[in-house]
Amino acid sequence: MKVFRLLRFQELTYNKHDRRLATSIKLMVGSKPLNLSLYKLALRHASASQETLSGLRISNERLEYLGDAVLGTIVAEYLFMKFPYRDEGFLTETRSRIVNREALNQVGIKMGLPNLVESQMNQKGPFSFKSIYGDTLEALIGAIYLDRGYRFSRRFVYKRIITPFFDLDDIINTTTNFKSKIIEWSQKDNREIDFVLKSVSGTQRFKEFIVELNVDGEAFAEGKGSTKKKAEQDAAKFACEKLKLAI
Repeated sequence: MKVFRLLRFQELTYNKHDRRLATSIKLMVGSKPLNLSLYKLALRHASASQETLSGLRISNERLEYLGDAVLGTIVAEYLFMKFPYRDEGFLTETRSRIVNREALNQVGIKMGLPNLVESQMNQKGPFSFKSIYGDTLEALIGAIYLDRGYRFSRRFVYKRIITPFFDLDDIINTTTNFKSKIIEWSQKDNREIDFVLKSVSGTQRFKEFIVELNVDGEAFAEGKGSTKKKAEQDAAKFACEKLKLAI
């Protein structure tokens, strides 16, 4: 009863924007936020950060860090319980396919985060917008964890992320290591391949790597990513598509 009274009191202090945001959070998360300010912070991208008098820039990056750890733990626990006889390698690979930035970015979009996230998408600067909704989803999980605790966060991840958006059978049976696929193709067809780092741009925190995949000495595909490894996978993915390899 104390929680309900507190919620009613807080709602009296909400302005129109706060009420609309609280309703959106309730629909997305499954319950009213106890501390709306946490969710406001979770939805503020680094490009829209606010600077304090001491020079500290306030954005969702710290919540993203926390949410990343919480999500990883919940997914690891889920897979550990669901597959009691599978080894560590299988569990690690399956978890990585669920929590990778590309997958989370698509989940964030489908959940409606583009309508809520606060950013300056047209602003030039060292900001990564490619995975903005996946990053925001992790920050949202961080906010939920601080607002409602681990058990609620676990239920949210199970019911609102894993169940509706991930087909585990499909994940397990689908090849996602495109680089390995290309290497396998090159060995089978006796072709020489080489991944060449073309450029690195951005700041120390937000970098973009561009990698070119050469086949028999000629440029064949190009990939981009926040790390060299991701850029190589991206280039290999395009190469697999051009070669019409089963992926």
